[in-house]
Amino acid sequence: MVSRALVSVLLFVAAGLVAPSPAVAAAVLTWTADDDITRYKSAPAQAEAGAVTIVFENSAATGNATGMPHTLTFDTTTPGYNHDVSLNILAGPFDTNNGRHEATVTLTPGRYRYFCAIPGHGQMAGELVVTGGGPDTTAPTVGAEVAGERNTAGDYLGRATVTVAASDEGSGVDTIEHQLDGGGFVPYTNPIEVGAVGDHVVRYRATDRAGNVSETGTVSFRIVEPPQQDTTPPTVTAQVSGSRDPSGAYLGTATVTISATDAGSGVSEVEYSLDGGAFVAYAAPLVVNGAGAHMVHFRATDAAGNRSAEQMVGFTVVVPPAEDTTPPQTSASVAGERDATGAYLGRATVTVVASDAGSGVAAVEYALDAEAWMIYRMPVVVSATGSHTLRYRATDAAGNIASERTVAFTVVPTGADPCPASDTRATVIIGSEDTGVPNVDTGNGCTVNDLIAEHAPYPDHGTFVRHVEAVTEPLVAAGTLTRRQQGVIVRAAARSDVGTHIHRHGVAQ
Repeated sequence: MVSRALVSVLLFVAAGLVAPSPAVAAAVLTWTADDDITRYKSAPAQAEAGAVTIVFENSAATGNATGMPHTLTFDTTTPGYNHDVSLNILAGPFDTNNGRHEATVTLTPGRYRYFCAIPGHGQMAGELVVTGGGPDTTAPTVGAEVAGERNTAGDYLGRATVTVAASDEGSGVDTIEHQLDGGGFVPYTNPIEVGAVGDHVVRYRATDRAGNVSETGTVSFRIVEPPQQDTTPPTVTAQVSGSRDPSGAYLGTATVTISATDAGSGVSEVEYSLDGGAFVAYAAPLVVNGAGAHMVHFRATDAAGNRSAEQMVGFTVVVPPAEDTTPPQTSASVAGERDATGAYLGRATVTVVASDAGSGVAAVEYALDAEAWMIYRMPVVVSATGSHTLRYRATDAAGNIASERTVAFTVVPTGADPCPASDTRATVIIGSEDTGVPNVDTGNGCTVNDLIAEHAPYPDHGTFVRHVEAVTEPLVAAGTLTRRQQGVIVRAAARSDVGTHIHRHGVAQ
């Protein structure tokens, strides 16, 4: 059975392949065929636009003595031709019409390509030029495209190819010409290959069969040397993040973030493999939530095909502990010498204790009387006479806050003169260092040096320094000392040897 498939091969009229007949003036166009498979016996070359009757005869009367069939097929795919007529007539001397067939179609101005679609008859082809009944005064439409590999600036690397195309709905395109970099116009037959480094301009134009010349079009571009070949693979790293327990294991989930850089051709692909699985493309941080030990292998490839060495990061995920919703336990105790009424003589020391069996204590705070909340770091020494209330609370690492609790106590003077042997030197002196801070009365007959009490027994040097911080903090709150003066005194205490073996015994132990 003869195939009716259309053949989309670009063929042009070749001398001797078609024996054209004179232009058909009436609205009937006739093609004939015989035993030859290299050309139609006769075919029209021109026609007027409009409705026409197409006659295709391949019969004994036209010279077919072998019974060989042929088709008359209009091309509807090849660029540069009209595609608005779909015609595919199969004719042979022994068909029901004895080889003569007719079809009515409407032709539009332009060019039509026709051919025989039977395999082996590929040279039977030609063109039909259709005019609109009047002179063609419209120039062709012409354009150009530049192609080639480009860098980020848009320059072409090493070479560029300029392709020019033209069409004409009237008499059809006759010639296309181009001009490169100011040279003369020459016929355009194939895409223009430009390989010289630098700036280039290609001008182009087209002429139709009626002599109409298009306006000259222009494309400009730059060619640069291609970069040196990239032979260095990308640099790739991975980081694991998430909440961890004291052993370093990740609680519930671990997130692996992979980063890759390449200074040459650029990173093309990043891949990873989880726990020995196949490598897959990395697109977003990898979240691993299965309990147990894990390994993530990773690598990267650049645009030049260089692949980094495979690397690995290992980690462990454990089931997170139950949520901590219980606040810390807190308590406070007051210590010091007391009189018969229970009041503290001269000073009272408040110690706050907090514990948390869940996430652990994060912070302990206290507030003395109407003062603001402060971080509790050491026992609070209160020497101001009168009734006092110390509030305290604690917060754990899960954010649970214990209920505020209080402890109340009273401080009374130790006698008419709480500091009978008061240190009345003009400035605060610790050991052999004169701080320069005025040694003022603190309000109850005791000076700053009296409260520092550097000659009192201390178990170690750190206890003395914390004592100095504690006794000077209320003086700052009361305005007796400035914060800067307190800092000078505390630093002098830290530099002293009070509380050391040397201070207690006079020689190093």
